[in-house]
Amino acid sequence: MFEDIHIGMMFFLIIAGFIAAFIDSVVGGGGLISLPALLFTGLPPQVALGTNKLASTMGSLTSSISFLRHGKINKALMLKLLPLSIIGSAIGVYVVQKIPSEKLKPLILVILIIVTIYTLTKKEWGLTSTFKGMTVKKGIFAVAITLIIGFYDGFLGGGTGSFFLFAFLLMGFDFVESAGNAKILNFGSNLTALAVFLFYDSVYFQYGIPMGIAMVLGAYIGSKVAIKKGSSYVKLLFVVVSIILIGKNIYDHFFS
Repeated sequence: MFEDIHIGMMFFLIIAGFIAAFIDSVVGGGGLISLPALLFTGLPPQVALGTNKLASTMGSLTSSISFLRHGKINKALMLKLLPLSIIGSAIGVYVVQKIPSEKLKPLILVILIIVTIYTLTKKEWGLTSTFKGMTVKKGIFAVAITLIIGFYDGFLGGGTGSFFLFAFLLMGFDFVESAGNAKILNFGSNLTALAVFLFYDSVYFQYGIPMGIAMVLGAYIGSKVAIKKGSSYVKLLFVVVSIILIGKNIYDHFFS
């Protein structure tokens, strides 16, 4: 299947992968670029999804390591939440085989609009960390939201990193810390989904590996820029990506 590899197409995927990972390493939403690029090559949708998961898993691992090395991840909390993200994603991948994912899209659009409006109206929100530790209330919220967003990533996927980031903002982390924590959980849910796609032989390695290498580079540079420029930069990028996600969901719902 797909033995003929076009050099121009490969170059196109490498560029798309780099840009997608640069954005995704900070606020999520990279799939808006990488998945359409893979579909443009003519891959069947299920194979494109699996190939995208391979590349994006490589990217999310890279950005996770970068944030971790710079101390922008709450390691103790992530050790507790990572298994929940994996479990949620596994359930989502299973359920999507039984229920059409399109049923969730109108709800996702509403949530994205609320998230964006909330972020825009809270001018100083997320610019400095107010997180002082876990309480029972925050613990219950963290467990529930990690399972829910992990499930969403396995079930539908688009904007998972942005939802994780928003959840950590609600817990009091600043934008850079929220981005770092989000990447750890997003890596877990990505890895779970990738395992399922591999099981169903829905990954095209000839495109996935080169694109993944480009994503490693994009994620490394993107996370370094985010850490250097700080929370105001991440906040701006978060709002921009959220608006693009809203536009895509509106287009998909009303015009496709």
